[in-house]
Amino acid sequence: MWLVCSQGCGGSLFRSLFAEIDVDPGGAYLDHRLTQPGHVCLNCGAPALDLGAVPGAMAQDDADDVPNSAAEVLCPVCETLVMVAMGEECPNCGAELEWPEASEPEE
Repeated sequence: MWLVCSQGCGGSLFRSLFAEIDVDPGGAYLDHRLTQPGHVCLNCGAPALDLGAVPGAMAQDDADDVPNSAAEVLCPVCETLVMVAMGEECPNCGAELEWPEASEPEE
């Protein structure tokens, strides 16, 4: 986690808004867990941003942008030309389809 103030005030103290804290019968701290992300800058009160989560979010966006490559393949059983993604079965008869070795699937 790498928190920064969304207003850029330079504050270095933040408060977690959604944390559960475990204490013993005397009220002494034992443990904590975040129930959902959310922090606020204690210097100016603005929401804090977790810059540590940015690389993971960017990687997920890149993975979501990869199109599902599909191609027209001739089914060896029912002999119909079907548009399927790699690894799918024939939608007409359920036969397992083989992809040509030399050509790559079209987008």
